[in-house]
Amino acid sequence: MATSSIRRLSRLRLPATISTVPALNRLGIPAVLALSVTLAGCAGTGVETADAARPASAGTAQAMPGRTSADSAASAASVPEQLPGLGPRTLADVPANARQVVLVTGRGKNSSESEVVLYRRTGASWEPGATWPAHNALKGWTDDHRLGDLRSPIGVFSLTDAGGLLPDPGTELPYDQSQSFTIGGTGFEGEPLAGSFDYVVAINYNRKPGTSPLDWTRPLGAGRGGGIWLHVDHGGPTHGCVSMAQQHMRELLRTLDPEQHPVIVMGDAASLKR
Repeated sequence: MATSSIRRLSRLRLPATISTVPALNRLGIPAVLALSVTLAGCAGTGVETADAARPASAGTAQAMPGRTSADSAASAASVPEQLPGLGPRTLADVPANARQVVLVTGRGKNSSESEVVLYRRTGASWEPGATWPAHNALKGWTDDHRLGDLRSPIGVFSLTDAGGLLPDPGTELPYDQSQSFTIGGTGFEGEPLAGSFDYVVAINYNRKPGTSPLDWTRPLGAGRGGGIWLHVDHGGPTHGCVSMAQQHMRELLRTLDPEQHPVIVMGDAASLKR
């Protein structure tokens, strides 16, 4: 067995255990569906508000979830300047050890449309991949994301965990395949949401790195939202996530490598230039 295959198996999580009782919650949504939608906190369903009922984790608040003190100490001088569209403040937040950057650039502060480019660091420069169209939250972007504000958080966040309804497509990230990623219903524009969580990558905003994307932990408290993911596009705005076509999600998952310390840099173009 190849070394990379052994490494993937060693990181594989068992599917989450869920109840099969067809109970309905107060919204009339089957329990399994309500769980997956609430944990995701996006896809335009508005069910993220149920997350406020979850208890906040004590003593775990931090300014940038998923960042270590060493990462936070990285300066703009340690990062090549070839990452386009990023100003000194944003560059300073990119960890010095990052060798993969998923750059999500929104069209405007209040726009739900954006584009994604995966950059690989090669020596002292950054090599761009293809440009992929994407959606972000319905109302655009914010520096101070709050539960239910329908905006995506601006910032630099690490990418450490993945999962989905479908089997692992061949990622080096820990991958949690689970029926809890099932979703139905329609989005903000009436588009079907089925298949949106076939593949997801957890964005380490207000979550505990090293756990399934379905993990409830909210280090900054439930009021700051959570469950911000990269996931399959359903053709409309999200609740807070970033979504791309399924083939692009598969390609991204097959490319991200934890040994390259991947991060996502996300926000509207004007904010990223700061």
